[in-house]
Amino acid sequence: MSEEQEFDLSQVDPSEIISGGGDADLDGEEFDGNVTDEERLRAMRSSLDSFELEEDDRDILTADGEYIGFAEPSLEAFPVVAIVGRPNVGKSSLVNRILGRREAVVEDIPGVTRDRVTYQGLWNDRRFSLVDTGGWEPDARGIDQSVALQAEVAIELCDVVLFVVDSRVGATATDERVVQLLRRAKKPVFLVANKADDSIRDGEVSELWSLGLGEPRPVSAAHGRGVADLLDDIMKVLPEVSAVAQPKLAGPRRVALLGRPNVGKSSLLNKAAGEERVVVNELAGTTRDPVDEQVEIAGRVWTFVDTAGIRRRVHLQKGADFYATLRTSAALEKAEVAVVLIDVTQEISDQDLRIIDLVLESGRALVLAFNKWDMLDDERRKYLEREIEQDLAHVDWAPRVNISARTGRHLEKLVPALEQSLESWDTRIPTAKFNAFLAELVQEHPHPLRGGKQPRVLFGTQVQNRPPTFVLFVSGFLDPGYRRFIQRRLRETYGFEGTPIVLNMRIRERRERR
Repeated sequence: MSEEQEFDLSQVDPSEIISGGGDADLDGEEFDGNVTDEERLRAMRSSLDSFELEEDDRDILTADGEYIGFAEPSLEAFPVVAIVGRPNVGKSSLVNRILGRREAVVEDIPGVTRDRVTYQGLWNDRRFSLVDTGGWEPDARGIDQSVALQAEVAIELCDVVLFVVDSRVGATATDERVVQLLRRAKKPVFLVANKADDSIRDGEVSELWSLGLGEPRPVSAAHGRGVADLLDDIMKVLPEVSAVAQPKLAGPRRVALLGRPNVGKSSLLNKAAGEERVVVNELAGTTRDPVDEQVEIAGRVWTFVDTAGIRRRVHLQKGADFYATLRTSAALEKAEVAVVLIDVTQEISDQDLRIIDLVLESGRALVLAFNKWDMLDDERRKYLEREIEQDLAHVDWAPRVNISARTGRHLEKLVPALEQSLESWDTRIPTAKFNAFLAELVQEHPHPLRGGKQPRVLFGTQVQNRPPTFVLFVSGFLDPGYRRFIQRRLRETYGFEGTPIVLNMRIRERRERR
């Protein structure tokens, strides 16, 4: 049976389905519904004593599986430091230097950062929120105007401002306009003269006193010069408790919004948040950095993570798109459930399927959101139903929601879909019940004979949840089609709607009789 074929009992020769098959004593007697799950568990586990087991097999058999619970929400309100400045002065590079890791997307062209992106920083045992912003420009139009607006919001919602200028260029007319903005905000401001790679440039930095913001601080985000001293001074004026940040729940489930560029991820986040939290533009690929925001839908609080649209295969990308895709993958790893948005006005593409496969590989729960439903006509609907049936058959277990991110239509239907997927993702089946399930399944539908032998399922256990992961001890290799058959029966019996199921095999041979 090839790996692509499904297990079909109608194609199996009845003579192959023999009670006991090639190893009759592995099955024992007919399945008895009067035997308790615990009795059957002990019998199946004891049958493994006649097989060669490895050392880590014993650990699996004695453990009761790993159940990863969901932590209760806790409150946090860290003080906020916002980094602002005109485009291409090195704000995102400074963010990475302060964090000590490459988080913000950096490229040697202006306008890479567009949204107001928050990271968690730590210095001298003090935690704080660090907000990266896009370049601020006066009289901006189009997408640049939206980017500038996000920078202005960051100034209003912070405790301390780092105003970054390019020490090699000096004060510009745009910098002077930013100073006016900062004075109106009446926040503590540190004037950061970036790209001062050595002391030779300190003389040029002194010219920035003319901006009227006090002593300019020479730093080099690229090499780290002066950054530690800057952070020490920031900690002296940074309040212990933020005067502006709202306490946030640390516990809400994390939801990653994934999809092709321009599919409506940012629009969905803005509609759920009730504000223009991220930049939305018809230009594809507007979002570069993952943006976290806590939103409330139908009385339930969630942490939504807007991600960059995945354009094509990672190895074919370059520049900001390459790093944005890597950060999208990292954001997915930190999430618990992924909402994959699909544009119903366009044909389901290989790109959509690759994104879904990315979620499956990550082991995250899955919800399919068919966006722009308000723009769907009858003719396109017929083709869409056919595409779903053909292209999405491998994820027919994922909840589907028809929404309009632009208007907010049916947004509340996301909540039961998310809850259902997460509940399945968290589910753990007791070992006794799982083996009772296996015993009945194997008795009713044994694995077909292969080369005169019949692989048998000896014992099984769920080793962890998130996602549900099972290990089967078997006497021989199980056909891929038979493994998929077991997964289907698991879904029929226990639900598991909205979560992938991982099924691993451990092939063990019978001990030699002495």
